Amino acid sequence: MKIDESKLDSIINEYNGEQGSLISILQDIQAQYQYLPREAIDHVAKRLKIPRVQVFGVATFFKAFSLKPKGKQQIHVCMGTACHVRGSKMVLEELERKLGIKAGDTTDDNEYTLETVNCVGACALGPVVVKNEEYRGQMTPIKVESLLGSKKT
Repeated sequence: MKIDESKLDSIINEYNGEQGSLISILQDIQAQYQYLPREAIDHVAKRLKIPRVQVFGVATFFKAFSLKPKGKQQIHVCMGTACHVRGSKMVLEELERKLGIKAGDTTDDNEYTLETVNCVGACALGPVVVKNEEYRGQMTPIKVESLLGSKKT
């Protein structure tokens, strides 16, 4: 993927190129590209006049950041205790089967990324799947098809 340095500069300029805004800058870059490309990390380090290893350290410290490309649609399956005892493992297995990927991976067309999370804090609704920040409670393997829409594998 080719990185548009003018877009990166625009994001950095929104924060006046301040080193203290590193996390916000990285969040905006990730929103633009669905992940943090290495070229973007290098460019941010250069523009903010900080070591690349420092930017990389922040990017790898926070779970919210990804150095791998993510799909346009993010699916998170809660594997917390309440969701687990209500069948989240079966929901995850059905999502993996339908998407043709394992948890932690992205489909070849970069449409979907499937991940597991420890808890989403909606235990009464379990099992819970979060798709693009929208919580879907009482999920079952049968409901997976409606969650994915027209995606068939």
